[in-house]
Amino acid sequence: MADARGFLKAGRETPKRRAVDVRIRDWKEVYEPFDGEKLHTQASRCMDCGIPFCHNGCPLGNLIPEWNDLTYNNNWQEAIERLHATNNFPEFTGRLCPAPCETACVLGINQDPVTIKQVEVSIIDRAWDEGWVTPQPPSRHSGKTVAVIGSGPAGLATAQQLARAGHTVAVYERADRPGGLLRYGIPEFKMEKRHLDRRIKQMEDEGVKFRTGVDVGTDITAQDLMARYDAVVLATGATAWRDLDVPGRDAVGVYQAMEYLPLSNRVCEGDIEETSISAEGKDVVILGGGDTGADCLGTSIRQGAKSVTQLEIMPRPTDERPVANPWPTYPMVYRVSSAHEEGGERVYAVATEEFLKDENGNLRALAVSEVEFKNGKFEPIAGTRHEIPAQLAFLAMGFVGPEQGALVEQFGVELDPRTNINRDSGYKTNVDGVFVAGDAGRGQSLIVWAIAEGRSAASAVDVYLTGSTQLPAPILPSARPVTI
Repeated sequence: MADARGFLKAGRETPKRRAVDVRIRDWKEVYEPFDGEKLHTQASRCMDCGIPFCHNGCPLGNLIPEWNDLTYNNNWQEAIERLHATNNFPEFTGRLCPAPCETACVLGINQDPVTIKQVEVSIIDRAWDEGWVTPQPPSRHSGKTVAVIGSGPAGLATAQQLARAGHTVAVYERADRPGGLLRYGIPEFKMEKRHLDRRIKQMEDEGVKFRTGVDVGTDITAQDLMARYDAVVLATGATAWRDLDVPGRDAVGVYQAMEYLPLSNRVCEGDIEETSISAEGKDVVILGGGDTGADCLGTSIRQGAKSVTQLEIMPRPTDERPVANPWPTYPMVYRVSSAHEEGGERVYAVATEEFLKDENGNLRALAVSEVEFKNGKFEPIAGTRHEIPAQLAFLAMGFVGPEQGALVEQFGVELDPRTNINRDSGYKTNVDGVFVAGDAGRGQSLIVWAIAEGRSAASAVDVYLTGSTQLPAPILPSARPVTI
């Protein structure tokens, strides 16, 4: 245990965010560096509980009390070893995960929980700075080959684990760079892509081959892949976005969030000088109150939007944990992200009834009504219809599963009732030698679930190829939890 009285002597403290008027002028990450002595103090608050419920909150099974203690005692190299023992990419989760481990922290029953996420990202950032993160190529090769389709967190975790087990692994990605939504979806101000680039380089040095710009099902057939490789892992994600079928949906200026966000990523990558969908000088409305909506908000503000309004059909969450949402479950409470600090208005319990167009077919406003939940659905409240001016509207209402198309059809994999790719407890599909990991089989979920499933699927593939495995894998519950 780091400090037997640490949680009594110190309160929770997290890094400060850079001043709003400064950070909205660039695309750098929003947080300031966290002082080493403060981190030491925060690590000391971990109680090393007899039953560490933070493990229950983390699908990866991260050894949180262990690396808190090691950080407190300045055993940084041991700390990164314990962190990497369960998590291939802590620099991703430490920046992007909503930290269900913290909401399950025992200290959080009646105090502010331990800053687990900050300790995690501090360990890995120091490890990179010190040169402790190095390629881990296998000592021998199995002679077996694996194709991983998709280079998001699930695909990357699967590929890295299998390569380290000695298999020859190729990752197929339809975009021009690997990373999936980590590359073309997550804004730079949430995670600078240098973190992704150096991890990709490590994987290449471990023997992973990246085949970018290849759309499986079009550029290469499923039959070709199955003939060429001993096993195939589908890690394509749940990228089929939810649409809104209301009058005026075809108005010029209405876009899906994932039509908008990747363009800003490409500007930051230097591929283009300016985005073809810009919020500069425009009234922007975002439909959806989740993380993707907040990403659109922060991006719009950095582009110089005149105004931004974020709509959510659900009522405003409470500030405190609801009685029906007890510890250690993830609390559905009101949160203010860095993007929300930067501007815009959040409107709850409203639904869009129509996109209103001008005489040229361009979006001019949204017609919305307040709603209430009755008879199992949201119904508009009479007399509340009104207009919100908008020249741009972004649909950020989540995803309904993997895209249906040539890839799914050619592999002949079955879908479950939720239109995800069906698999058994060993990540096997109905097609021999074809496995599925991450959101493609799970449905829209968290980055920690994607990495955990990638690690578990890699173990299953290793058993399939060799009859046994020494790859560690999280023990994942069969039930799918509610997406945060």
